[in-house]
Amino acid sequence: MTAFLNVIRALLPRRCPGCDAQLGAEAGLCAACRAALMPRTEWHSPMRPQPEPHLVTLGRYVGTTRRAVRALKYGGAQDLSGVLGTVLARGIPAEWGVASVVPVPLHSGRQRERGFNQSLLLAEVVGRELGIPAVPAVRRIRATTQQAKLHATERSANLAGAFQADVAKLPRGPVLLLDDVMTSGSTLLACRDALTTAGVREFYYAVVAR
Repeated sequence: MTAFLNVIRALLPRRCPGCDAQLGAEAGLCAACRAALMPRTEWHSPMRPQPEPHLVTLGRYVGTTRRAVRALKYGGAQDLSGVLGTVLARGIPAEWGVASVVPVPLHSGRQRERGFNQSLLLAEVVGRELGIPAVPAVRRIRATTQQAKLHATERSANLAGAFQADVAKLPRGPVLLLDDVMTSGSTLLACRDALTTAGVREFYYAVVAR
């Protein structure tokens, strides 16, 4: 099956979302763009009050990472979840001991419109690479305005009461909360608050870009 897909990919003219070169038999991104993706552990973010390693990203929301996220999110290029998720998983320190990956959810209406939740696709790849379950333990119970359309001061209020957590299927241990992009951190914080209310106590974070 893999060989057949490679033949199909090689025959179809497809552009790399990262640089617009021909993809050939590559899935998601060309070899040059893949090589440019480097996971990094960050110490500073709105998710922790003190500087300490807690967040893994593939860099800023510019260039290749921005174009790849947008192609996955809005262009339906689901092959990219495998590429981005695999590289992201390589950056998760083993000493964090994460026991599960929890994706940031979409509202059901938006997910029906898009056809998938890009954060869930990424979480499934990261979980598979780390050998831990990806558990959609948070659901969005209220539709909200897209965060990207709001000022930073409006984002927290927009998400108030928007999430609810069900931790029945979560294994014990630290949760890796995952989203595609982090800007102000309001969405991740709101999901963390829902999980904390449900009893989760330890968190780490992963995003493709910030």
